[in-house]
Amino acid sequence: MTERPPSPSPFARSGRASGRGLGSRVAALCAAAVVTAGALAGCGGDSTGDGGGSSSAPSDAGTVTIAEDGVQEITLRTQDDYVFTPSRFTVAPGKVRLTLVNAAEQMTHNLQFDEGKGPEPIGAGIDYLAPGQETTIDFEVTVPGDHPFTCTFHTQLGQVGTMTVRQEG
Repeated sequence: MTERPPSPSPFARSGRASGRGLGSRVAALCAAAVVTAGALAGCGGDSTGDGGGSSSAPSDAGTVTIAEDGVQEITLRTQDDYVFTPSRFTVAPGKVRLTLVNAAEQMTHNLQFDEGKGPEPIGAGIDYLAPGQETTIDFEVTVPGDHPFTCTFHTQLGQVGTMTVRQEG
């Protein structure tokens, strides 16, 4: 009785120089799935321009009010959906008090005004906000125009917004 060498596994790589093995095909498919999932995660929102807010956003989120000390106040909210609610708001020239509430269960966020992209620099920002935290910053704006801001952790997923300073008159 002669022993036969074992048959090669259908998963074994052939000795050919060309062609891809199963392992590299699986890795390529996994990479494609991750990229697709990431791209789709940033596609939420609606066409109203309010950042695609959810029903759990407080009713005053995005409403600019005037505090007793005369400072304009605004509250923004962010969750696990890579948006600011609202993503756009308008203030008058003067002092602004911005509160960012991170209502996310998992995501860490921040808020930075895009340096060099607005009509004037805004040095204030929020560096790190863990889930469940909120932070308030005060700053002053004097030049009318659009001041873009972003969550630098999620810019590529579309977590951006705009503060417009309206022209007095």
